[in-house]
Amino acid sequence: MVEELSLPKLNFPTTDLKAEVQDLDFYYGTSKALKNVNMSVPARKVTALIGPSGCGKTTLLRCFNRMHDLYPGNRYDGQIMLDGINILDRKVDPIEVRMRISMVFQRPNPFPKSIYDNVAYGLRVQGLTKRQAVDEKVEQALKSAALWSEVKDRLTESAYALSGGQQQRLCIARAIATDPDIVLFDEPTSALDPIATASIEDLVNELKQQVTILIVTHSMQQAARLSDYTAFMYLGELLEFNQTNVLFNQPAHKRTQDYVSGRFG
Repeated sequence: MVEELSLPKLNFPTTDLKAEVQDLDFYYGTSKALKNVNMSVPARKVTALIGPSGCGKTTLLRCFNRMHDLYPGNRYDGQIMLDGINILDRKVDPIEVRMRISMVFQRPNPFPKSIYDNVAYGLRVQGLTKRQAVDEKVEQALKSAALWSEVKDRLTESAYALSGGQQQRLCIARAIATDPDIVLFDEPTSALDPIATASIEDLVNELKQQVTILIVTHSMQQAARLSDYTAFMYLGELLEFNQTNVLFNQPAHKRTQDYVSGRFG
């Protein structure tokens, strides 16, 4: 039986790094999808992953919370360091990783439960059972997701009764309720209308005050609006990583320049 390691809970100044990707390769079976990726993830900032379809950005994102473990034949080489521990190590419990690094998907995916139970789900998995404490955490998460005023009198209703934009904010509330270190966003606005998209973008800007954010987006405008840092990926490699304004205005690589200027992608 593999002994599990417990991840320490540390507080990082906003100027420090929250995580580091080191020499990361990833394989779907025998197919190599990521090639020697190295990247720093600054704490309490928004880092965008951009690049053409199939470049590996969503694959990289899902390495952070070990989503690939759910499918046989997938394999990691290299490290993702969080608080001094390689979270890809077999000794680290992937369930604990997903509590520390939560995820919001491309399309809203609320559970077939009430609004309240959606947000409370992760708290109960963590072992929080006292009703008052759960109530307080649920309210806090819904307020942080800018949804409390819209649902506070509807908490027992099905999450499916909410609009698409509300459902996505509910999924964000569910993701942040467990006080994660990092929240992963995989194209969180691609299925939403412009008004709901603006609401989610405003929310991401507010959330970075309390949590580190990694976001995959196909929209160059969205990356420019939201992110502090941007990583450009191409054919499984991370070609360039820099502050967003530098990468967009003074890219170091011609392929980066071609992509951000719309010449391909």
